[in-house]
Amino acid sequence: MKAIEIHSFGGPEVLQLEDIPVPQIAADEALVRVYASGVNPVDYKLRAGAAERPLPFIPGWDLSGVIEETGADVHDFKKGDAVYTRPDVKRDGTYAEYVAVKASELAYKPTSVDHVTAAAIPLAGLTAWQCLFEYGQLEAGQKVLIHAASGGVGTFAVQFAKWKGAYVIATASESNHDFLKQLGADEVVDYQTPGYENTISSVNLVLDTIGGDTQKRSLTFIMPGGILVTTLKPENKDLFEEKGVRLISMYTQTKPKDLNAIAKLVDEGIVRTVIAKVLPLEQAAKAQEMVEGHHVRG
Repeated sequence: MKAIEIHSFGGPEVLQLEDIPVPQIAADEALVRVYASGVNPVDYKLRAGAAERPLPFIPGWDLSGVIEETGADVHDFKKGDAVYTRPDVKRDGTYAEYVAVKASELAYKPTSVDHVTAAAIPLAGLTAWQCLFEYGQLEAGQKVLIHAASGGVGTFAVQFAKWKGAYVIATASESNHDFLKQLGADEVVDYQTPGYENTISSVNLVLDTIGGDTQKRSLTFIMPGGILVTTLKPENKDLFEEKGVRLISMYTQTKPKDLNAIAKLVDEGIVRTVIAKVLPLEQAAKAQEMVEGHHVRG
């Protein structure tokens, strides 16, 4: 099969298109033919050596495809089923024609969209869902602020929060303001405006995918008793404690029940996927360069 492999850590140039054997599956796994793979920040971070792992490996941890084969212990899925998921990042990923996936990580793909659209959902969608509802405990009527709202996690978070009945504030560059209002944001704030944090108040929950100074400045407008959920390293813990704000670092988990809930919202037309560009497998380096530039919409 064709696959993108990494034989040494480094820049996009280390992504090599290879011919390698189709993976063998264990009894609790399924062999999935990959129709499309999403591209996420974790892909380039691991490519650059952010975590030690054996080489070579295949990046990519977002997929939509069709089951080709199931292991002896798999009973909930069968050959021909259309599925989507975010597989285990400790294993070879989805920049390949086939991937072996634990059946316990699979969910049926949304029926109303194609594989390309479905492949962009799992990692970003699960991150947004779990930040808001599992870690952030967001309820209807609360006020939530979503940083980097025009990105992959952000575009889902805006839509999920609006569906939940929250008042949604988004931060983004001015060029994305109308776009985010179309997704459901009640307010959009230009993060490039000096002192923007002083124009916001009484926020119950902040979703942070930026970290650093952005995380610290969020304290200005979070209510005591509020929560900041970050996908990055929690910083300035003492300042958050002084104000009575919970600072929580989250790690995305592959939960089929969450994927099923998201698929339902997609099929009901409540949530849509935002895709910046679709590229062939051999242009994986270009795709990672786009994501690494931090200005991709969706």
